[in-house]
Amino acid sequence: MADLRIIETPSPNFDARTAPVTMLVLHYTGMPTCAEAVARLTDPEAKVSSHYLVAEDGQIMRLVAEDKRAWHAGKSYWRGTTDINSASVGIEICNPGHEFGYRPFPEAQIDAVVPLVAEIVKRYGITRGNIVGHSDIAPSRKQDPGELFPWNRLAKLRLALPRPTKSLIDPAWGDAGFLLALERFGYDVSDPLAATVAFQRRFRPELLDGTIDGECRAILLALLLPKPQGEE
Repeated sequence: MADLRIIETPSPNFDARTAPVTMLVLHYTGMPTCAEAVARLTDPEAKVSSHYLVAEDGQIMRLVAEDKRAWHAGKSYWRGTTDINSASVGIEICNPGHEFGYRPFPEAQIDAVVPLVAEIVKRYGITRGNIVGHSDIAPSRKQDPGELFPWNRLAKLRLALPRPTKSLIDPAWGDAGFLLALERFGYDVSDPLAATVAFQRRFRPELLDGTIDGECRAILLALLLPKPQGEE
């Protein structure tokens, strides 16, 4: 990472990977201050960590080496993978979160997140569908990085799946059909309401009502359909 200034801030909270890296998971810290988040992520008693932490001023800290298994995902699931800690690189982004005053992410912070994500994705060949938020992999437990995270900025650089907006067609699935399709896309749908809200938080963040409506169905259908050759 020659182009990124990274401060080594070692955490003792890691163990050995048991799978190759195929995913990248974005989180917010959900603590009142970034200093408190760093303290917790490096506290051996807390038993949590991430590979990187990005402060609000754009400072990047490396807590755990990428070849080690950081403890950021907890009980989670995505596209058949259950040990997401082994299969992913985790990035914590300092933000108080919904509990302590959720707010937009500063430009300086996202300006640091974007190249960090780009380097990790390139290094491991991570597909856009495996660049996810914590709420995507643990919908019944987590809300981060939340509806204010600028996924569209990453999507424009092919660092995340874009929100489909063109030629949307409502397939008129019933709720059971929508949930079956959502599971096929990658989500754990054992808690249908939580899974639906997580999907909305990621792909329709302006309305998080948990209602399976025509717009949600149309967006999910567009995400599942193969794209024509040459189409972004």
